[in-house]
Amino acid sequence: MHRTSPFTFAPVVAALTLLASVACAGVLPRDPYLQKVGPDTVTVAFRLAADCTPAVRFGEGAASQSVNSTAKGRIHAVVLTGLKPGTEYTYQVDACGKVTAPKRFRTAPVQGTRSVHFTAVGDFGTGGTDQKKVAAAMLAVRPELFVALGDNAYSSGTESEIQSNLFAPMEALLAEVPLFASLGNHEYVTNQGQPYLDNFYLPSNNPAGTERYYSFDWGHVHFVALDSNCAIGLASADRCALAAQKAWLEKDLAGTTQPWKVVFFHHPPWSSGEHGSQLAMRRNFAPIFEKYGVDLVLTGHDHNYERSKPMKGDAVAATAGTGVPYLVVGGGGASLRPFANSRPDWSVIRDDKAHGFLDVKVVDGLLTAELVKTDGKVLDSFTLRKDLPPLEQPPTGTLTLTVEGERGVAPHRALFRATPPQAGAKVTWDFGDGGSAEGEAVEHVFQKAGQHTVTATATQGTQVQTATAVVQVTAAQTPGEPTDPTEPTPPTDPTNPTNPDTRPGLPSNEPGAVDDDLGPGSGGGGCAATPTTALLPALGLLVAGLVRRRRR
Repeated sequence: MHRTSPFTFAPVVAALTLLASVACAGVLPRDPYLQKVGPDTVTVAFRLAADCTPAVRFGEGAASQSVNSTAKGRIHAVVLTGLKPGTEYTYQVDACGKVTAPKRFRTAPVQGTRSVHFTAVGDFGTGGTDQKKVAAAMLAVRPELFVALGDNAYSSGTESEIQSNLFAPMEALLAEVPLFASLGNHEYVTNQGQPYLDNFYLPSNNPAGTERYYSFDWGHVHFVALDSNCAIGLASADRCALAAQKAWLEKDLAGTTQPWKVVFFHHPPWSSGEHGSQLAMRRNFAPIFEKYGVDLVLTGHDHNYERSKPMKGDAVAATAGTGVPYLVVGGGGASLRPFANSRPDWSVIRDDKAHGFLDVKVVDGLLTAELVKTDGKVLDSFTLRKDLPPLEQPPTGTLTLTVEGERGVAPHRALFRATPPQAGAKVTWDFGDGGSAEGEAVEHVFQKAGQHTVTATATQGTQVQTATAVVQVTAAQTPGEPTDPTEPTPPTDPTNPTNPDTRPGLPSNEPGAVDDDLGPGSGGGGCAATPTTALLPALGLLVAGLVRRRRR
């Protein structure tokens, strides 16, 4: 006589859950992060753990529109265009059958808009508790953008450290606040900052077409990011030449029409902290800052907070309103370092006890800044003022772009025409590869493969309008192979030697393996869909085993 016992599917359910969790683990080992946000464009970057064709869903309110990634492999940066300035959008990443939780971003305002809110801090890339507290405090104030002052990933700026010490602990912030970064000396430890460059999608409007130093406008503020490592001899001449950076900066500041100018980089020209003042930066760049009326210089490097009086040359400015205030905002998360000496006369305030960030609001002719600690208390605050001319009425209508040659093979020639809403506007172009031009109708030859965001800027008086377009350029194929200019950009799989985007994938233990141990917070975006048929063999074996057990 057989002994009977109830047959339960609980073990089956548990096993399926386990199998599904293993198969689904980490479709997004790096959650989406926002790059190159402008008035009508944004780049949503992310990394996949499995090969599929992802898309970004977005829209005002509900995510009702969708743009597919043109890349293959696991490295993706999807460019959204045709957006409305100063508008909040909801977005999600749809990858491998799963959709990430809704996030939001806000496009930049129209250039010249007289209200800007940004945050700044450096020396945060430890992956530790203090960094996470600073990031959470920044997200709580909802800035429009975040400028990073270097040392974004300790201790050597490697690919794995950038993931574990930057993207993982700050994923919630970077998913909703665009990051504009600058290089620290710790990023330079590994191949002069190449992993940093591989992981960010930053403006590239210097003559070399690199992302080491660049500028951009946000509202009525002109921002400039410099590579101070270049000035102190850490960069080889082929990566960054001091003379070239200085010449570019002078031309850039001379050409901006925005009334406020903020410059940020890593090594401080004025500091009484452990490292002290970096005289090479002061000698080479302070005269340019003074000549073109830079309003504020933000730096890191020393792990503390310090604000100088307005400085001119090597001393405090003799006349009010003629000097430049320099700030060290190095309390982003790394261990704080005590001041060894008494506060010098040029220093207004300094602190080596609190982690925090600088919260800056620029409204019309008033700049208000606060050093906010992680507990929300304000350690320091100051204001800068300037008289601005009356605000002109914005032009009616929009700047429109017409592109002939949106796809092609390098070297690829494309034609562009911008139509301003009013006659007489000056139109300038940034082709996204370091090239520029002026005029309503222009042409440009793209020498390198890649996805290039082309920006047209129409200026009339103090009114500025921008419009963007994307040009896809593929690499020239080897002789004998057919060339199809309509083909999308080649895969971004780093194992593919013909891939024009050399950004590496996330580190793994074996070739082709997925590194699931990417630090806390990784893979929060979703998981890979597992086809039912993939689970059937395992399910069959499990059920057969249970049935045999029941018949014994």
